[in-house]
Amino acid sequence: MKFGLMYEIQIPEPHYPGIEYDRYKQVIAQVELADDVGFDYFWTVEHHFLKEFSHCSAPEVLYGAISQRTKRIRIGHAVTLLPYRYNHPIRVAERAAVLDIVSDGRMDLGTGRSTTLIEMGGFEIDPEETQSQWEEAVTIIPRMLTEDPFSYEGHYYSIPPRSVIPKPVQKPHPPLWVACSQPTSFKRAGQMGLGALCFNLGGYGQMEERVAMYREGVNQAHPVGAFVNDQIAALCLTHCGENDKEAKEVAGPEGVWFVDKSTELYRPWHEQGVNVPDSYRFAVGAVQEERTHKDAEDHIANGAFAMGDPDTVINVMKKYQEVGIDQVLCFMQMGNLAHSRVMDSIKLFGKYVIPYFR
Repeated sequence: MKFGLMYEIQIPEPHYPGIEYDRYKQVIAQVELADDVGFDYFWTVEHHFLKEFSHCSAPEVLYGAISQRTKRIRIGHAVTLLPYRYNHPIRVAERAAVLDIVSDGRMDLGTGRSTTLIEMGGFEIDPEETQSQWEEAVTIIPRMLTEDPFSYEGHYYSIPPRSVIPKPVQKPHPPLWVACSQPTSFKRAGQMGLGALCFNLGGYGQMEERVAMYREGVNQAHPVGAFVNDQIAALCLTHCGENDKEAKEVAGPEGVWFVDKSTELYRPWHEQGVNVPDSYRFAVGAVQEERTHKDAEDHIANGAFAMGDPDTVINVMKKYQEVGIDQVLCFMQMGNLAHSRVMDSIKLFGKYVIPYFR
């Protein structure tokens, strides 16, 4: 099983002048350390306007810096938003190829469509159309990375013959992923040959059914790209400490802050009386139901949080492995957890947890 570091780049209030500068420098230092101790992947989101929860609005710029400060860790979009008012697919393909070049072939392209009205409203995006816009874009991006010239005539895009340059180092193209929230999304991801990025915080228990749905889809795959990226990655809020008591005490409240803050982001769906499209219904409902009124111990009990000494964390990771997860997305920079504690957690995870699974 592989392990990735997953980031929102969280900066809770109060904010002092220069705090974003400091936090970005801390994230870079954390990823450099993760590269040294054996983490396989570094992932960040693309989010907009989500103050405190995520200050990661231009991840492709950060990736360029990370690529020059690391040697082996893979660099992944989790995810780049494909509705065209966020990102035109030509620009996604161009940026992906450049990142693949400067990272010596270490980029993975995760895709998605966003789930908050805060973001969609800011970019004048119709929630009813994000699914179809994502699907059209994700089917043509692999062609842009491999064909020259490329041309296309579709519902949202009409692109005359053009050379989309440069081309990536990885041949035929970097691995492709998609964010999955609804259970049915896992089967669809498999059918499209896309790796599945699961950001639901339901723990390892809910993953067994979703893994089965994904594998069923893979068995029926007609990949949108040149190959099937048969992988499932699942989010887990992780803190590896010297002992269970300390780890829970220092990281538990920060993990709960993450959960509570993420719940707040979905309130506009209800407060504004907006119709929730079918393609968002499960995600919006799941956040409200799964994440509300739970304390750290509840999340530890179901495996959504892995907080404790290395042996405790290993036992949680083993359960993810047993249900068929290929990669755990370890979310360590949560809430206001001190940079020094994140660094210590990365060190312990690299010293004890990663070798256990090698």
